[in-house]
Amino acid sequence: MVIHIVKLGDTLISIAAQYGVSPEILIANNMLPNPGNLVVGQSIVVLFPATTHVVQVGDTLFSIARQYGTSMNMLYRNNITLYGNPEITVGQTLVITYEGTPPYSFYAGGYAYPFIDKQLLNQSLPFMSHLMPFTYGFKPNGELVMLDDTALIEAAYRYGTSPYMHLSTLTELGTFSSELAAIILNDIKAQDVLINNILNAMKEKKYIGLDIDFEFIDARNAQEYIVFINKMTKIMNTNGYPVITALAPKISDAQPGILYEGHEYAGIGAVSNYVLLMTYEWGYTYGPPMPVSPLPSIRKVLDYAVSRISPLKIYMGISNYGYNWSLPFIQGKSKAESISTNEAIEIAAKNNAVIQYDNDAEAPYFKYTEYGVNHIVWFEDARSINAKLGLVNEYKFRGALYWNLMRPNPQNLLVLNAQVNIRRW
Repeated sequence: MVIHIVKLGDTLISIAAQYGVSPEILIANNMLPNPGNLVVGQSIVVLFPATTHVVQVGDTLFSIARQYGTSMNMLYRNNITLYGNPEITVGQTLVITYEGTPPYSFYAGGYAYPFIDKQLLNQSLPFMSHLMPFTYGFKPNGELVMLDDTALIEAAYRYGTSPYMHLSTLTELGTFSSELAAIILNDIKAQDVLINNILNAMKEKKYIGLDIDFEFIDARNAQEYIVFINKMTKIMNTNGYPVITALAPKISDAQPGILYEGHEYAGIGAVSNYVLLMTYEWGYTYGPPMPVSPLPSIRKVLDYAVSRISPLKIYMGISNYGYNWSLPFIQGKSKAESISTNEAIEIAAKNNAVIQYDNDAEAPYFKYTEYGVNHIVWFEDARSINAKLGLVNEYKFRGALYWNLMRPNPQNLLVLNAQVNIRRW
């Protein structure tokens, strides 16, 4: 794999000639929103086919996989324009293998709302070890707030992806409730009702694990949260279900703030099967312009985390989105727009922007002016994703979980496929 950065005067034809590949495969693999108008500073992922197959009369994707001793999922990963669909046409060229062997090996997964585009979901699932439909809630008495997750679970099973039930304190207003967490953590009867309801739902829906995400827990309930996770994990494990617990991105035991104080890393890490480090949202909707997931900030969290929790228990969170800020930023008034990588490239192309790269943060960005308003966009590209996957390998973590799979980012899938031998179940 080569990540090519577009220079002034580059075209897809010249880039393809430089690397000895066809322009068509560059367009297909990168699913470029701007093939005729490349942006200076834009990343292009170049993969080198080693074995290809031209579809013949009578071929099916299954027969081709069997012919080459590979899997349907691997064919989907090597041909992302199939969108996880087995339908092929005579004369179509499929990539069976690419040159090189992935240097990393770990689990990968991601979160999705029930309204995710089906084509996008099917494209992503062959790359995912786990899928977390977002999200189940609950009421103070332990009653579950159900999720329309049937289609997501069925899709996960089609691609051999393990579905995890996601449980959070998110309310109908879209915010995490400290009050709801406090009630359930201090009411044993309500806990028992909730746990029983979770078990029933998991068995009925055929989930294989539980992902717990209680955010903004008051410091006074930090120990109660550990007791709750311990109780939940023991019961879930007895029934054959592993438990993942989400952790705010802390850098010290005594880090102040309601986002952090209720998450005691050592205690939660000891009683959970696995944990997710939510290493994103430094740049966020209501905050000042900055990278969503700057590497120096991530490293501080990772260094602290491995001092308290075994790396083998840890999933690192990876952001799969960016933000577009209007300038000047005004605290309390400004609101950034969340955008996908493809949307960022489209905006840059439309406004003749030049994409820069912050080598310290490992994040791309650009500035532009539209209708007299200045903007700055921070987002993810092939380079920033590659850097984050490298961290997962460097720290020997169990894997990575994407927040989230709702936005198309084909370059992420290309880099993931080239760099990671994706573990399953």
